[in-house]
Amino acid sequence: MAAQNGIWRPEIETMDRGDLDALSEERIRYTVRYAEEHSRFYRHWFASHGVRASDIRTHEDLLELPILSGRTIRASQPPETAEFGFLSAPLEEIFTIHETSGTTGVPKAFFLMWEDWGRYAEKYARAFASQGLGHGDRLVVCTSYGMNVGGNTMTLAARRLRMTIIPTGKCTFPIRVITSYRPTAIVGSVFKLLRLADRLEAEGIDPRESGLLRLIVGGEAFAEEARAHLVERYGCPVYNTYGSTEGTMCGECREQNGLHVPEDLVHLDLYDPDLREFVPDGRQGRIVLSHLLPVGERSGMVLLNYDSEDVTTIVSRERCACGRTHLRIRPPGRESDIVQIGHAHLDRIEIERGVFAPENLAELNGEYEAFLYAEGDRGAVLRIGLECRHSPACDREGISERILHTLLSNNRALASAYASGEFRVVFSFTGPGGLELHQIKGRPKRLVDRR
Repeated sequence: MAAQNGIWRPEIETMDRGDLDALSEERIRYTVRYAEEHSRFYRHWFASHGVRASDIRTHEDLLELPILSGRTIRASQPPETAEFGFLSAPLEEIFTIHETSGTTGVPKAFFLMWEDWGRYAEKYARAFASQGLGHGDRLVVCTSYGMNVGGNTMTLAARRLRMTIIPTGKCTFPIRVITSYRPTAIVGSVFKLLRLADRLEAEGIDPRESGLLRLIVGGEAFAEEARAHLVERYGCPVYNTYGSTEGTMCGECREQNGLHVPEDLVHLDLYDPDLREFVPDGRQGRIVLSHLLPVGERSGMVLLNYDSEDVTTIVSRERCACGRTHLRIRPPGRESDIVQIGHAHLDRIEIERGVFAPENLAELNGEYEAFLYAEGDRGAVLRIGLECRHSPACDREGISERILHTLLSNNRALASAYASGEFRVVFSFTGPGGLELHQIKGRPKRLVDRR
């Protein structure tokens, strides 16, 4: 099977809205029944909340179900319980077992049958095809392999598209991978791709002449200014993806006007901050997802009404210019990347927008970290650390003023707190590799509330 005009599954991805909604609700009914019949957790959960699976028939009926969280999963697995309550197939039929990073406690366990892997690969195959990838492409996968599902999911998706995979797992691979194998695309985070560009240039290779035709960014939200900088450095399109072990694989198509949600395989609702009701399209809300199983298929672990702790906005449910009808969302952000300062909210992306302003990147390398501290009765102070390419000659005053202007001009509440003295910003500068984040193993958190 080959993608048609960049659409991998046209009979599903271009389905009329009414038919797509009907298919989604059919799968909601089947998945809820499957969960009740095969998962010890859901049987007890439904009974204790007075819910009958047969009553959940439509999207709106999901409001009747309580919201699940990571804490719910951890409370239903060892060491809290003797068994894994979410397991929804015999253990001997599970193909792989995975865990989340466990940064907020005991890692959450996830059980995948081969059928689950098929659905995961299907989602990413659609995203890759929508970004122009296909037979003949050679894709470097910089996302990890192992307990994280990302690398393996992309590899299985690439097999469907008849692509060649170069499974480095990291972007610290030798430059000969670029010069010898001539990859046409790379999947990685913004900062991994920036460091790779620096290494290429240090070897005398212009990233624009590397043979790369597209970059795919996954794993974290990023500022549009960061995308623009990558486009400038590499001279090729940069696409956004959103994925997780929980099964939310969404991809930006070549129109770059929102990420398409595979509505036939995952149902996505946006809730208000109190998780009490849906928010209307166009307003930001918390992503609450439910798996959708095709009738007759099985799963090692089902999630219903799962709070992802991510936030986004629905762009449109209308047909995209690419031909797809599946809804589009803004690139999701982590709720943990947002801090409250008095009545103001500060998102990590707001800092990133200033860092990646073109005038600043003439001297900065894009690396930054920010720490929020309490300042007694005076409020809070945000300390932003930046790396200069040539530290002694860096225009520290000009860079600081531009970043501060970006922060305050786009956030009225924050500007008010700054004007009243309740909020200060302090900048520090170092050479390449001098920030604290380089001492942290794994992906660092760039905005940390240390109050």
